[in-house]
Amino acid sequence: MKKTLLINAIALSFLLAFGSLQAQIQMPQASSPASVTSMVGLTEVKVDYFRPKVKDRKIFGEGSSYLQPYGQIWRSGANSGSVLSLSTEITMAGTKVPAGEYLIFTVPGKKTWDFMLYSDLSIGGNVAGYDKSKEVLRTSVEPTKLSQNVEALTYNISDISEDNKSAALELSWADMSVKVPFTVDFDEIVMADIAEKTKGEADPNTLIQAANYYYATDRDMAQALEWINKGLEANPSAFWNVHLKAKILAKLGRKDEAIATAEESKRIASEADSDFGYVKLNDDLIAEIRNM
Repeated sequence: MKKTLLINAIALSFLLAFGSLQAQIQMPQASSPASVTSMVGLTEVKVDYFRPKVKDRKIFGEGSSYLQPYGQIWRSGANSGSVLSLSTEITMAGTKVPAGEYLIFTVPGKKTWDFMLYSDLSIGGNVAGYDKSKEVLRTSVEPTKLSQNVEALTYNISDISEDNKSAALELSWADMSVKVPFTVDFDEIVMADIAEKTKGEADPNTLIQAANYYYATDRDMAQALEWINKGLEANPSAFWNVHLKAKILAKLGRKDEAIATAEESKRIASEADSDFGYVKLNDDLIAEIRNM
């Protein structure tokens, strides 16, 4: 009898607990979760964070009437803080930061902010548990006063350079924005990949990619020309690749051949359904070569 009563009591407790879960009302969080991701070079840069809102409060300033007074450490987000994830090493403020995950902390100030990356994710947003020995990076950055208020905290990976070698981690909230520039280095990875994938009977597209990288990084133009010639054997009417060959020849100082190749690229492009701007690109290249 006692055993039956115990089983019934356990079953009732389970049903009550399940019912309680079922009865919970789904509501939006006061500080909603968010994530921003971007590739910079070959590095995936990601920030996972919670977005506090201004809600007519005074956010950054001098004294206790502000939500985040100057000179006090801030978790740089809400709830468990903000986490920066890096797929490869980057260089930020002259410091190499290895691939991994880091909490973002800041100390806002009137003229400068301290920006820190912290290795121990277990403290979350608990600034009281901050241990300076676990800092991976600390740097000072100048804040920018915004002309328009940003209601919800926003992170962004901005200012990505044309060569994909630099960008900035940007934090904007209320009337303030800070950017922390960083650089990435992918050359060693790319060169190792080229060395491996251009061996033997390589794919024509791979050879063209290798030629393009050698051209863009001012490497061995004779090798680049060899690769582009082999690549074009598979598709000689690819006028964009013929244009690349003309540029390689120009860097080699073979002006007459470069101009003739650019003329050929222009001819093929003009006969295509769409030239994708390559008629003009070739005209510009020819004029540039003649002025060399």
